[in-house]
Amino acid sequence: MDPGDTLEPTTSAHLDTFARDHLPPPEQWPRLPFDLPELNYPDRLNCAAELLGGGHPQRPAFRTPSGDVWTYGQLLARVDRIAHVLTTELGVVPGNRVMLRGPTTPWLAACWLAVLKAGAIAVTVLAQQRPHELTTMGTIARVTHALCDIRSVDDLAGADLPGLRITTYGGDAPDDLLLRITGAPDEPFTAVDTAADDVALIAFTSGTTGRPKGCVHFHRDVLATADTFSRHVLRPREDDVFTGSPPLGFTFGLGGLVIFPMRAGACSLLLEQAGPKQLLPAIADHRVSVLFTAPTAYRAMLTELDGYDTTSLRRCVSAGENLPAATWQAWQARTGLRIINGIGATELLHIFISAADERIRPGTTGLPVPGWQARVVGADGNPVPDGEPGLLAVRGPVGCRYLADPRQREYVRAGWNLTGDTYVRDADGYFRYVARADDMIVSAGYNIAGPEVEDALLRHPDVVETAVVGRPDEARGQVVVAYAVLRPGAPRDPEALRVFLKSELAPYKCPREFVFLDVLPRTATGKLQRFRLRTAVPVQAALGRESSFGGESSPGGGLPTGGGSK
Repeated sequence: MDPGDTLEPTTSAHLDTFARDHLPPPEQWPRLPFDLPELNYPDRLNCAAELLGGGHPQRPAFRTPSGDVWTYGQLLARVDRIAHVLTTELGVVPGNRVMLRGPTTPWLAACWLAVLKAGAIAVTVLAQQRPHELTTMGTIARVTHALCDIRSVDDLAGADLPGLRITTYGGDAPDDLLLRITGAPDEPFTAVDTAADDVALIAFTSGTTGRPKGCVHFHRDVLATADTFSRHVLRPREDDVFTGSPPLGFTFGLGGLVIFPMRAGACSLLLEQAGPKQLLPAIADHRVSVLFTAPTAYRAMLTELDGYDTTSLRRCVSAGENLPAATWQAWQARTGLRIINGIGATELLHIFISAADERIRPGTTGLPVPGWQARVVGADGNPVPDGEPGLLAVRGPVGCRYLADPRQREYVRAGWNLTGDTYVRDADGYFRYVARADDMIVSAGYNIAGPEVEDALLRHPDVVETAVVGRPDEARGQVVVAYAVLRPGAPRDPEALRVFLKSELAPYKCPREFVFLDVLPRTATGKLQRFRLRTAVPVQAALGRESSFGGESSPGGGLPTGGGSK
């Protein structure tokens, strides 16, 4: 297929056509090359059915730290029972959006597979997100149902989503999903005959405006990530055991902990708590061979390596933030392992530039993954010479399609996806990260939109003006710093603002430092001078400040990363 071609829409299996009806018009899509034989998918395709058929029924699919093992046969039976409950008792029809929420467990993964097998659309969110965030995402996607771990239901129940039917799992109520499935038919569930381009999932990312964007991905897209990066760069084996820090609400975690191992018929160890302190003993106890986490975690684990047996590891994947050459070299010196660096984006589902083994060059992200194309362009959209910085533009079998969002025109230009990163390509075709080209803050692998935090701060009655920026930090890459102007007479109490924000936003978005100013720095025309706020010394010298350090660490000490984001 010519790289400029796109596939013609096929007959949808969806009865609820909201998602397809709200895709951007085809002329705003990126070009989609399908230039690998394995990407020539049939017109009818259900990705959950494909993934569930990837492993031998007796081989382990999922493990837990407590020692529970789900074989592929057991997983299939449980997924089918959930799909029966969804379609018969809960009234889910193909095309409905189903929100999924909870810690990373086999039951959450099984719910995700069941939703897709039933022809519905999975909207997986983070267990840490608050009612305001859930309200926004649920409203954009018009979710009709939710499957939620009983431990994560309170904030979801507090969201303003009228008519949402919430079904919990893991509790003792008579309508709990796990009790319902004991009475469900003990027979195979026939996968809905979805089209390859029927919507399978909507993944949310926070853009620079702060309002989340729903990234729409098809059934074929789910398999394409496995058939490009995983197949050609990661190259997993059937006997591999995967684990990692990113939750399934991030596409980095969804790919690395569910899609890639299942596509290879391998096993995944699913951790509810996955910080460095949990990863190292998990690797040792369960003989993990493939690890997905962020550079921050690799740095943190370096000081603890001597206490654990990590000799089972053969593949280490890093994404979510830039991987410094020093971190790569230190890890290689201590373990003998070459970290596979990569860049991905929620808009493109997973990693599209990377390199493995002898092709790795520390300090660079790598080369375009087979099946993908990349170039560095100027503001006019034309390629810049090698060695000069510009905007990263990519295209491949998966492309950005925002759900009813005019920002589609910003991300896709002239058939290319513009990721918002500044890169340099060298003469050998390797891509090196320079910086984010927008106001996105990347802290410990999390993507944090400064304007989203600003909007939340402005909901506090004492805050008159605010600006939220990222400041360089050796351990986390960046930390979130909030500058605030308060109403006259209001106490400069950072803890009060921190407590308020924790009720409005996921904890990882809360600033680690609050700086109180009488005025924000602006130009003569009133434009906010963010560059002055990103450097502490000029702000102190020119404006004076009163600050408080501290704040919420990553949930559970973990370092989950955004969908493969920068």
